[in-house]
Amino acid sequence: MIRGWYTGASGMNAQQNRLNTISNNLANVDTAGFKRDITVSKSFPELLLRRTNYDGVYEIPNGSGSADAAPVIGKIGLGVETNENYTDFEQGSFKYTNTQTDTALSGKGFYAVQTPYGERYTRNGDFFIGKEGILETKEGYPVLGEKGFIYVEDDKFTVNQDGVLYSQETSEEIDRFKVVRFDNERYLKKMGSSLYIDTEISGPAHIAEGDERPQFLQGYSETSNVNVVNEMVQMIEVNRAYEANQKTIQSEDSMMQTLWTKFAQYK
Repeated sequence: MIRGWYTGASGMNAQQNRLNTISNNLANVDTAGFKRDITVSKSFPELLLRRTNYDGVYEIPNGSGSADAAPVIGKIGLGVETNENYTDFEQGSFKYTNTQTDTALSGKGFYAVQTPYGERYTRNGDFFIGKEGILETKEGYPVLGEKGFIYVEDDKFTVNQDGVLYSQETSEEIDRFKVVRFDNERYLKKMGSSLYIDTEISGPAHIAEGDERPQFLQGYSETSNVNVVNEMVQMIEVNRAYEANQKTIQSEDSMMQTLWTKFAQYK
């Protein structure tokens, strides 16, 4: 019965982690470029239950063969744990904003931005022009081009499908967006504000060229890939699973209380 407490408690902890992830996804449903997280749970290895007080093999009469004297009578689960929490980089839909400084990536890839902590990466292409004429994110981080910071005097510029910025007045090339890819994008680490940092498993960033480079859509914004209906359904499932584990613990506690009460009476 003590094992039942730990099994139920592990299930409650796993469902709590799932609920935290779902809540964060729903909270960022309107965040441009946000990618939803998925929690994966793993069960502990199961134990085989065998009959006790039996050992060895017994012979079947008339020489018909033999059988195990301690047969398996079932399995017992030992609980569950949160195994992994990863980001789903599925493409979000596009929303028309009619803002010249907004660009969306159609395909895999990340913008590179400069932060006080080093170079970071994002899918959020809702940019604006800073005081010094630098194209920046909403948080004020400069967006990087292949020449460094992207300097634009005003929003009178165009962005072609390859990410090259041209001045509308002089038709001169301003810069080209620096877009990067990773060997294992799934293992990028979120840093908040729609920013990511590479890890040992994801591998370092490399410049996206050729077929690896996504297409650019000026005047559009990529919405989050969170499906509200699916997340709400999962939230209901989590709540029911949590309640089931809670009732298991309550039942185990009631059984233990009955056991100790009877034991005290007979003693």
